[in-house]
Amino acid sequence: MTYALVTGGSRGLGRDMALKLAEGGWDVALTYLGNAAKAAEVVAEIEAMGRRAVALPLDVEAGGFETFAAALDRAIGGEKLGALINNAGIGIHASFAETSEAQFDQLMAIHLKAPFFLTQALLGQLADGASVVNISTGLARFSSPGYAAYATMKGGVEVLTRYQAKELGARGIRVNAVAPGAIETDFGGGAVRDTPLVNAFVASNTALGRAGLPGDIGGVVAFLCSEAGRWVTGQRLEASGGMFL
Repeated sequence: MTYALVTGGSRGLGRDMALKLAEGGWDVALTYLGNAAKAAEVVAEIEAMGRRAVALPLDVEAGGFETFAAALDRAIGGEKLGALINNAGIGIHASFAETSEAQFDQLMAIHLKAPFFLTQALLGQLADGASVVNISTGLARFSSPGYAAYATMKGGVEVLTRYQAKELGARGIRVNAVAPGAIETDFGGGAVRDTPLVNAFVASNTALGRAGLPGDIGGVVAFLCSEAGRWVTGQRLEASGGMFL
């Protein structure tokens, strides 16, 4: 195996994805926004497994993906990417009536525009037969007040996933979307993790009886990037423990 790139890989779900990929034999490149120390910790954990790892700064909201692609190429010595996980994101909670254009534009830039144009910028570096995983959300299937704009972007990501799968399939590149449910991380202010009432509400509406944990998602991504997932493409795989069935 060669390198897998995980955007937003220094914390939360991205960190678990990076570690699970390394456990599966991948070398890992990860991006971070502001916390270089956290990124370095993940790099050290991966290197302790005997795999190579590198962390690069990237603000997906700002773009500049061609410049980033060149920096990544230098960092991994010109090797091809075997996997790309478009994970970097933020959460904004605002009702439909109160969502501002600035909030909408920020969510679009991070969650929809970035996966589109970063993947485009990396087409020359993606190996034939590579795997691309776009991170969606359970909120694209069910509705929860306060997430209209966020879920709209993720719905777009799921459509983009099918188009990428169709257009890149001639190169053997597989593209899938993973849709987590509510997870105990610092995402969106950490409400699921830190607020007992929110956590209990999620658990009571989840078939498996609890809120998700970061460790519940990375293995799903690693599967899609593995040989075992070689015949899966253009699919939405929800990993929510059966939330709102």
